Amino acid sequence: MTDIKIHKAEGTWVVRAGGAVLGESDAALELVEDGHTPVIYFPQSDVAMAFLDPSEQRTTCPFKGEARYFSIVTKSTTLKNAAWCYDTPKEAVARIAGHIAFYTSGAVAVERV
Repeated sequence: MTDIKIHKAEGTWVVRAGGAVLGESDAALELVEDGHTPVIYFPQSDVAMAFLDPSEQRTTCPFKGEARYFSIVTKSTTLKNAAWCYDTPKEAVARIAGHIAFYTSGAVAVERV
């Protein structure tokens, strides 16, 4: 099994896309997994979910479970499969249930403010 650690992300975190703030939280979680860049998971209640369209994409992680994806709809474009969540994560990572994470790119920024 890979080593996965989840802890409260210190401070306040924001996610921005298309020039808009999609979410801001002081209750975000940081997931650290061996061999991967740490990922910030936002409580879905702190994200403007109206800007996210569920997509058909699903992936399965042997350590976290099945992820479902969302596309971000901005004024000028749709960012396909730019966010994901685990609705029923495996017990070892149960803390990320109800949270959503974002792929960072030139179009999506996740940062501590």
